[in-house]
Parts: sequence; C-alpha cells; structure tokens
Amino acid sequence: MEKGSVKEIDFYSEALQEELKLLIYIPPNFTPLVKYSVLIASDGRDYFQLGRIARLADELHNDFEVENLIIVGVPYKNAKDRQRKYIPTGDLFEAYVRFLAHELVPYLDEEFPTLQMGMGRGLIGDSMAGTISLLTAITYPHIFGKVIMQSPYVDRHVMEAVQNFSQVDALSVYHITGKQEDRVLTTDKQVRDFLTPNRELHALMQERHFDLFYEEFDGNHTWKYWQPDLRRAIVENFS
Repeated sequence: MEKGSVKEIDFYSEALQEELKLLIYIPPNFTPLVKYSVLIASDGRDYFQLGRIARLADELHNDFEVENLIIVGVPYKNAKDRQRKYIPTGDLFEAYVRFLAHELVPYLDEEFPTLQMGMGRGLIGDSMAGTISLLTAITYPHIFGKVIMQSPYVDRHVMEAVQNFSQVDALSVYHITGKQEDRVLTTDKQVRDFLTPNRELHALMQERHFDLFYEEFDGNHTWKYWQPDLRRAIVENFS
C-alpha cells in the first residue's frame, strides 16, 4: 500500500496568541498539478492517534474511494484548553473560530493546491470538537461546506445558532450519536445526557431542511465507536 506522509508544522495564531502544532496529512502521490479537498479536525491529535485517520486515508486513496484529500489536525493542550476553545461559553471560542476561518484556511490555500471553495472544505470533530466544527461552519458557510460531528456536545447556544442559520443550502452535515450516551461522564466530572440534546438537534435540522446524514449507533461516548465510523464519514463526504 502506498503511504502518504504526516508533517508537524509550528503555526503561530494571532487570533489565539499562541503557537500551535498542526498535523498535516499529505496523501500518497501528492502533486501540485491537481486540486485537493481539505478536512480540518479539531481534537486533531486524537483523530491521528485514536482515530488512526492517516492510515485510513491511505487505504481510501489506494482503493480510489476518496477524492484527493489533505487532512489537518489541530491539537488541544489539555481539557481546560479544549473547553475554552470548543464550546460557545468558552472565553477563546470566538478567537478559535477566527483562527480556523481567517488564519488556517488562507495558510492551507497558500501552501497547497486546494479547491478553495466551501464544498472543498470540511470540519470534523468528536464531542466538543464536533460542536466547534458545526458552529464554525454556520458562521462561515462559504468557507466550510461540510461538517462531520461524532456525538457533539449540544446546548441552547448550539440550538439557537442552528435555528437562526439562514444559509442552510450551503452546508452538508454528517451527524452520529450513541444510544448509550444518555449518561456521559464529562471531563469536569459531571454526568450528562448527550443523547436527548443530539436528538433535538437532529429534529431541528430536519425541520430546517439541512442536507443531513444521521445515525444513532449502538454504543457510548468513546473512540471505540467513533474510530470505526470514520471510514463511512469520510467516504460519505469526500467520495
């Protein structure tokens, strides 16, 4: 099997005022002569280590199951950093959204032969990283046309953003959640029901006529279930 490469890039974000270490997967047989779609993963290191996304992408490229695809992982520092950036009440939430749209995308468009349109770019995330993926695409639907959320954290801010979003046609959403996610132990040691809010979010998106893929899997809020789902998620969005 031909293998792509994963580069670690140091990237300074003005919006966040911090140095980030990006993981960038370049597919096998990369050439500047063709255009590439881009998938950006918050919880970036988790997607590369626990999700094994680079190895999966190699398989999909070798089997001609996906279009030319560059995958970018944006890691978080720790649980606190993740909350500050990924949920609407976090103090770095707006800065992180700006970083994705106004710093990371222009950098990728400059460095790589990217498609440079909404449908050529996707955002992916699990749990809170799914939340930031959805809300960033809602803020910038012409920059990001695809969202993949695996068991996102949903609160009233998320519901309001979806309710008030007017450019529904600009976005396609892939959304899964687990039937055993009614009692999730969160990083702040709270037990939360993720399933009910996810169902409510799905119902609202249906009502608003989003372009949707939705499924409830038989499992809980862990990588044990998100990792095997990745193949379908990527093929569904980038075949």
